[in-house]
Amino acid sequence: MENRDFYLSRPWAKHYPEGKDTQVEVPDISVPEMMEQIARKHGHRPALIFHGTTLRYKTLINLSNRFASALQSLGVTKGDKVALYLLNCPQFVIAYLGALKAGALVTPISPVYTSFEVRHQLQDSQAKYLVCQDILFDKVEKSGVELAHVIVTHIGEYLPWWKRLAARLLGRFNPGLALPTVEISPRKNLHPFQTLLATSSPEPRPVTIQPRTDLATLSYTGGTTGNPKGVMLSHYNIVAAKSAIEAAIDLELAHEYVLAFLPLFHIYGQAVLMLGQLGMGNTLVLFTTPDLDEILTAMQTYPITVFPGVPMLFEVLKDHEKTGRVNWKKLKVILCGADTLHKTTVESWERRTGTRIREGYGLTESTSIAHLNPKTQPKIGSFGIPVANQDAGVMNPEGTDFLKVGEVGELVLSGPNIMQGYWNRPQDTAKTLITLNDRVWLRTGDLVSMDPEGYFHYYDRRKDLIKHKGYSVFAKDIEDILYTHPQVKAAGVVGVPDPTVGAQIKAVVVLQPEARGTLSEEDIRTFCKERLAHYKIPKFIEFRGELPKTDVGKISRRELRDEGTQGS
Repeated sequence: MENRDFYLSRPWAKHYPEGKDTQVEVPDISVPEMMEQIARKHGHRPALIFHGTTLRYKTLINLSNRFASALQSLGVTKGDKVALYLLNCPQFVIAYLGALKAGALVTPISPVYTSFEVRHQLQDSQAKYLVCQDILFDKVEKSGVELAHVIVTHIGEYLPWWKRLAARLLGRFNPGLALPTVEISPRKNLHPFQTLLATSSPEPRPVTIQPRTDLATLSYTGGTTGNPKGVMLSHYNIVAAKSAIEAAIDLELAHEYVLAFLPLFHIYGQAVLMLGQLGMGNTLVLFTTPDLDEILTAMQTYPITVFPGVPMLFEVLKDHEKTGRVNWKKLKVILCGADTLHKTTVESWERRTGTRIREGYGLTESTSIAHLNPKTQPKIGSFGIPVANQDAGVMNPEGTDFLKVGEVGELVLSGPNIMQGYWNRPQDTAKTLITLNDRVWLRTGDLVSMDPEGYFHYYDRRKDLIKHKGYSVFAKDIEDILYTHPQVKAAGVVGVPDPTVGAQIKAVVVLQPEARGTLSEEDIRTFCKERLAHYKIPKFIEFRGELPKTDVGKISRRELRDEGTQGS
């Protein structure tokens, strides 16, 4: 059997739960149709719980339909782009679903973006309509982008009345306790979100959507290794991802309560949380920010059964004083994605809570989820096996031949969740989406291997591979060792260009508070010498108080490289 055929035989299928197949049906419907089907069946069920306010499915669909009508009245037609520059809040969900109902494409913008970054995404996506929080409006103005219409909303609009009243009263005595707000003078083409909802029809003009070809979103990549690119995802891509999530997580429809603090602008928050869980009729307990006290309180207040997180969160929670107050064993699934989950974090978490984290893998180009550890047989150090409808293989990074089991190469993916391409970047699309034997494969840029049991293991991004004296050095190998040091809190490893050896290895280390000022660079180097081959020992070691991170808490090696080209 050829290597390619072996991967296509799906050797991981034996790890699927009994009765589950590697293929599931994907309904040929649009995202609005998917949500309307859920609302018809479960209209009275809570869709969103936001700091005490509950929006039921029938209300959510009514509001999103009103927002669709509002957009149409402002001139939005099929194919127009609507940007969302919002924190996590009900308005994000309402605007997202409403824009799709109107036939538009949604392009979510990170709320921590600067005006320069906002300008790049607005101009690159060609968005002419924008929904933004009032506290972010200043960045929109500074971006200098000319927009047809801007819709402004306030974070407190869906808070319970008593919380809004308390914030106003407390704010008189302590401004730090007041809800953040800004005064925006009235101007042409600027509209209050709630006014549009109140004055618009719940029956927008019908728009015909072809799920397989019509785009639903331009979601931008995180930019951890380069400039963000707009990823074109169709309605069918999103529905396919929801179908795979439903099969992989194996939950009860219209039954689960999901803790939702991950940013909705990110594909993890969009596909796994918002659309994945709402598409199953489940309830999102939604938070604006990942405040640890609020998260742990919610775990005790609501019947939470699903907890999606990121490695950095679990790293912090495993040592948090209040973590022991939560009965984590009531959860049906604890998910982790968006970055490498270190073995030390998994083991410490299990000792503290008595539960296991199921690590998964996905990227914007695969509409988030592509792999997940099976519930009954999770493997530490692996990001799992492909989810339903997802074919995967390991390919030669410099060619198109598939590698043998156990060899390290580039992860390639094929399935109905794979993007349509990069927005206005045909050359990048041609390099990333390749066709072999009438099958389209996505080159992920991630270096992985598959073990004989069908589990996949992550090594590095191709762009992060360090070439030192002819050796190929994976930054992750060094980071894994650094994380085992009891006085190391976090670490990031990059290559520093050096014409004599290709690249020198640099480790940027965050120490535990009690070790700062007492642990030296040579102490770290000695620790590495005892555990790593000589060519993997960092030449440069820099101590910092924190590491640069992306919006979902992933260490940004791009920023580390940009900041440290001369070493230390």
